[in-house]
Amino acid sequence: MPAVRIVTNPKVMMGKPVIEGTRITVELVLEKLAAGETPAQIVGAHPGITEEGVLAALDYAARVLKADIVDPTARAGS
Repeated sequence: MPAVRIVTNPKVMMGKPVIEGTRITVELVLEKLAAGETPAQIVGAHPGITEEGVLAALDYAARVLKADIVDPTARAGS
C-alpha cells in the first residue's frame, strides 16, 4: 500500500495542506486530536481517510514545526 501523503493545491481548501485524495485538512485533524478524539473516531467521522492518514497529518505538522522558527516569547492562543 502506498504511503499516505499530505498535499497542497490552491484550488482545494484554499491551499491548506490536506490528506491526499480528500478535502480533510491537517488543521482539522489536529483540532480533533486536541479536542480528545482518537484516530479511530476521526476515521469513523470521515470515512475517506485512514488512521495512516491521521498519522501522516501529525507527521506533517511535526516536520513543519521543526522547520519553523518559533518565537519563545509568544503566548499560546494570542
